Amino acid sequence: MIEAGPVEREEELEQILALQRTNLPAQLSAEELAADGFVTVEHTLDLLKRMHAMVPSIVARDGPSLAGYALVMPVECRLFIPILEPMFARLDSLGVARQRFYVMGQVCVGKRWRGMGVFDLLYQAHRRHLRSRFDCVVTEVAMRNIRSMRAHERVGFTVIDRYRDATDDWAVIRWDWSEPPRR
Repeated sequence: MIEAGPVEREEELEQILALQRTNLPAQLSAEELAADGFVTVEHTLDLLKRMHAMVPSIVARDGPSLAGYALVMPVECRLFIPILEPMFARLDSLGVARQRFYVMGQVCVGKRWRGMGVFDLLYQAHRRHLRSRFDCVVTEVAMRNIRSMRAHERVGFTVIDRYRDATDDWAVIRWDWSEPPRR
């Protein structure tokens, strides 16, 4: 049975990095990129430890195996990953800072567990464990990452902005927890 909850051990952070590496665009074929999605930013163990010390990320466990992860990135993390500073500046300009929010640092489901509801399970655990501290979660998704866009919309995210940078077309999306959860 797959269960989701906060990271409990450093070993889980290492499992996150291993799953992340297998889902970076350089590791995937064009067909896999289009069909299964991908992750954009590569983290280090030190960075995950610093993020986890602020707010533990959520992982989905299938026994000892990591089925997926969804990284919590509080606003204070903006200094840790310089490449994400433009996103945080954009969120500031959109007025998101008026709410208690965090950024979904990255979400990924292992190939073996795709199509089994793990993505939704991860986000349900986010809402369950973090709603008392935050009003919403925001993130950016490359618009060409169709699988990810659809999955986020299914959970309850809505597009609050779109833009293009040197690498891609992006949708800035928010899941407002003041609204009832979708079933």
